[in-house]
Amino acid sequence: MIVSSYHHKSTEKVARVIAGVLDAQIRTPGQICPEELQEYTLIGFGSGIYDARHHADLLDLADALPPVTDKKAFIFSTSSMVNDDKVAKDHSALRGKLQSKGYMIVDEFSCRGFNTNSFLRYFGGMNKGRPNAVDLRHAEEFAVNLRQKVDSR
Repeated sequence: MIVSSYHHKSTEKVARVIAGVLDAQIRTPGQICPEELQEYTLIGFGSGIYDARHHADLLDLADALPPVTDKKAFIFSTSSMVNDDKVAKDHSALRGKLQSKGYMIVDEFSCRGFNTNSFLRYFGGMNKGRPNAVDLRHAEEFAVNLRQKVDSR
């Protein structure tokens, strides 16, 4: 799993839960050599959402990936606001980059994360305490379902 999480480590918390279910390693975009991803059958890409898209480091890595054939991937994020339409939009840049390289997106996940960006820091932030136990349980359920989807293919 490739994760960019630095403000409050919200996305890293989600990544740890998913990685635990999938028995996966977690690395940052800077720790990845794009060619080494060839050895993995499933790759997760996740970060917080910044200006309606994943972190620039993750998007830059996606641009640098070599073309693949039928490589499976999943996308995840934390964000200040979450609903199906917003998640689909927020994930669209990364999804498009991965699909253009030949990745098959198996599933996507998002939950709320603590946000103190911009003016929000003056008001104590938004979604303090998120992701919470319920969010992390949903992340675990996502990972269990993801594992079943990948194993059945």
